[in-house]
Amino acid sequence: MNVKVNDNVLVLTGKYKGKQGKVLKTYPAAGKVVVEGVNIVHKHEKARKANETSRIVTEEAPIDASNVEVVCDKCGKATRVAHAVVDGKKVRVCKKCGASLDKAYVKKVKQAAAEQEEAPKKRTRKRTAKKEETAPEGEEK
Repeated sequence: MNVKVNDNVLVLTGKYKGKQGKVLKTYPAAGKVVVEGVNIVHKHEKARKANETSRIVTEEAPIDASNVEVVCDKCGKATRVAHAVVDGKKVRVCKKCGASLDKAYVKKVKQAAAEQEEAPKKRTRKRTAKKEETAPEGEEK
């Protein structure tokens, strides 16, 4: 299953075809996902205590993972998921634009790039060069 929690997905089939939403839960063993605002069902909830009242609750039901496609953040298109190895780690990649779909990995890459740009270059001096700088030429101690 190529869909993870917090991915934005596009529903491909069924009553909610064309609707986009965020993945709230995944069930890998069953191959199902729960998408925000998709496959809304009504459940009747019975009062269990004397001070509660019975009510009808609306909630999202799972749909098959094969009926959704991940939406790329960079290009904004629904795409199949490809896999690539970057820095020794397997990462999900957009087939259309090549951008990484793993948000945690994208954040780490951006942080590493920012740290490299901000960090000043370390100056290394040889001891002999340092001695020459302190003692003026032509004079001896």
